Amino acid sequence: MSGERLLNFAIRYGFLILLIGMILFFSFAANGFASPRSAVFVLQSVAITGILALGVTCTLVVDGFDLSIGAVATSALMLSAYSMVILEQSAFTAIVLCLLMGAFVGLVNGILIVKFRVPDLLATLGMMFLLIGLQRIPTQGNSIATGMSLPGNSVAEGIFSPAFLWLGRHRFDLVIERLVPVPVVIFLVIALAIWAFLSLTRHGRIMYAIGSNERAAALVGTPVSRYKIAAYMISGVTASIGGILLAARLGRGDIASGTNLLLDSVAAALIGFAVLGAARPNAFGTVIGALFVGILLQGMTMMNAPYYTQDFVKGAVLVVALVFTFYLSSRRGAGGKV
Repeated sequence: MSGERLLNFAIRYGFLILLIGMILFFSFAANGFASPRSAVFVLQSVAITGILALGVTCTLVVDGFDLSIGAVATSALMLSAYSMVILEQSAFTAIVLCLLMGAFVGLVNGILIVKFRVPDLLATLGMMFLLIGLQRIPTQGNSIATGMSLPGNSVAEGIFSPAFLWLGRHRFDLVIERLVPVPVVIFLVIALAIWAFLSLTRHGRIMYAIGSNERAAALVGTPVSRYKIAAYMISGVTASIGGILLAARLGRGDIASGTNLLLDSVAAALIGFAVLGAARPNAFGTVIGALFVGILLQGMTMMNAPYYTQDFVKGAVLVVALVFTFYLSSRRGAGGKV
């Protein structure tokens, strides 16, 4: 019985204990890691990937998966830049265009998966490549910035609106002057909203029911197709928000930005399975997963660890998290609950 209780404790709290231990280790091993600004820098570094990961979580809840989120985010980055710098539109217009683009991509993904029965991985992978190619065509693969040369010997005279740049660069005062960046606030608001939606509303419970047993949910009259399409639309919109914030932080349409957004977001969402032994996608776990990755990379950076080791360490952490989630949980299920 004691061994079974220990296993249950490890499954439920092991990952959080690992997170606390990692924070303590870096606090002693890396000078300045425990400072308020370092903590906020971690939050800032994971804000965009965390927002994308929350969108992925919604698709995982309905037993789907979205590989197009990174491409949607970079498409929103390029679209917002194109709208303001080349078309000389306002910040409001650029943001609305990006949100509509994200919702449309999510709608197309959902229709391909639900109506045309294309496997989710293939549908979203195809969309990813389509968007990667599409975002490069208008500028012939070049990044977008004020003063860039355009076809016909003209020059792009538009600028990034100050109101738009405020989204990525402004910091609120909190105890310390200019401490909390706007993207961190937006990340926390979206996390709270998705957590409340999935955990506290009837619609969220229905989505979990669909992910658990789609056929059973359909037999009791649940509009499964609508909910699955809605999940992919949420994913598309959150990815476009991430792209908007990235563009606002960079102040240019950098075609090379967002390279690791997909992998980091997926890692955060999957690590979330291990938090508190949930063994299912959940918004709280995704936030903790994103923080875990951010703290790990920040600590390694402050200890001057080679950059090329970071992907290896992230992969090792993901493997450990999945072992906690699936292997240990299956052993608990086989042995019975306490």
